Amino acid sequence: MTAQPKPPLKFAIVTHPSQPEVAVEAAEVVSLLKSMRADAVYQNLIYDADLRSHLNNGDVDVLIALGGDGTMLRAGHLAAPLNIPILGINRGRFGFLMEIGQDDCPSRLQQLMEGKYWLENRMMLRCVHIHKGEVMGEWHVLNEVVVCRGQFVRPIQLKASLDGYLLASYSADGLIAATPTGSTGYALAVGGPILPPELRNFLIVPVAPHLSMNRSIILAEEACVTITVNTTHQAVLSADGQAPVFLEDGDTVEVTVSQHSVPFVRFQDPGYFYRNLNKYMEQNPILGG
Repeated sequence: MTAQPKPPLKFAIVTHPSQPEVAVEAAEVVSLLKSMRADAVYQNLIYDADLRSHLNNGDVDVLIALGGDGTMLRAGHLAAPLNIPILGINRGRFGFLMEIGQDDCPSRLQQLMEGKYWLENRMMLRCVHIHKGEVMGEWHVLNEVVVCRGQFVRPIQLKASLDGYLLASYSADGLIAATPTGSTGYALAVGGPILPPELRNFLIVPVAPHLSMNRSIILAEEACVTITVNTTHQAVLSADGQAPVFLEDGDTVEVTVSQHSVPFVRFQDPGYFYRNLNKYMEQNPILGG
């Protein structure tokens, strides 16, 4: 938890192109903020070039993501390098990362305009794909990095090294490196532990290991994990669920804590995390709870 920030005056409202119906509600949020005397309010799709210009030019105090967790992740990727706070308004099925719903939107936006909120900094991971000694790509992720099998339903062989020393070998469907934020996502689904969001640790979790290490490992902030792929068939890298990157035998993926973090706007007290966790576990909307 950080000191109470100053009231924001400039906003960008973003939606995902896969949810065109949400654009109507985004326009309502724009009108609401303007009625509260915001200096500037922009409405964009999450991939719009205009949105990047507004962010890079310092035209935005708070980025508001209207949608689901996927929209929130993409908003985090944009906001983190610029240290712009993001607020999630849930219009998805699950919305675990989102702070408010449509019903309490007017009252919470009024609180936002009055500076009655706090910022929760969520750490990110940096991953680098290396092929034959050459860096092929770099990503900063809020949830997780996944190295896994591709279209062939066969395990792949992976080695995880910690700071240059062999940590574990796996014959598995894959290996997840997750932040505390990501610990409640894919990592949780395969039996990983739940980490409080304020921690600066990250974890690695195997997916369907066969006669291999089957435990999650929690790592220190300073750790560097190198995942080496040994396979005769397709393997892929997925960073926060983005389009897969194909990996070849001998490729490595280095994972460290990123220098970036994502400031989440919060209105609830810091104990919100465990209350929300219980709510989602007991009343999972995906299962009809």
